[in-house]
Amino acid sequence: MRAMPKEGDLAQEAEVVWLESTEGLDYVRQALDKVNTRKGRPRYERDGRLVGYANLVPTAPRRPDSGLFVRRTFYLLPHDRPNQPDDPECPYKVGSPLEAVDPRTIEPGKAGAKAPRSQATAEMVPAVS
Repeated sequence: MRAMPKEGDLAQEAEVVWLESTEGLDYVRQALDKVNTRKGRPRYERDGRLVGYANLVPTAPRRPDSGLFVRRTFYLLPHDRPNQPDDPECPYKVGSPLEAVDPRTIEPGKAGAKAPRSQATAEMVPAVS
């Protein structure tokens, strides 16, 4: 649906569920997806892997335009830096995708944020010999 949540998009979130540890991840991508359920693992139809998702409160309304619920998902694509930390050809060796946020900044009802670790600068990247 949309990569970056706007104010109010996350008001119905009850919890964030991580499917794996995010401790070693510089960033995760976040997206707002339209799904049939308020909670539980949503269907994932992107390349890469689903890392986490948000569950909604039991009273969260359906979208009037689609009849679906809007929930956040957190994922990584195969070419993302957390999947290829030592690959000098990784397209995000420096910086990160637009929708990438530091997973340590994610909370229910609060959009994640970019942080120094999610933005890796040239000074942070080890030289390849």
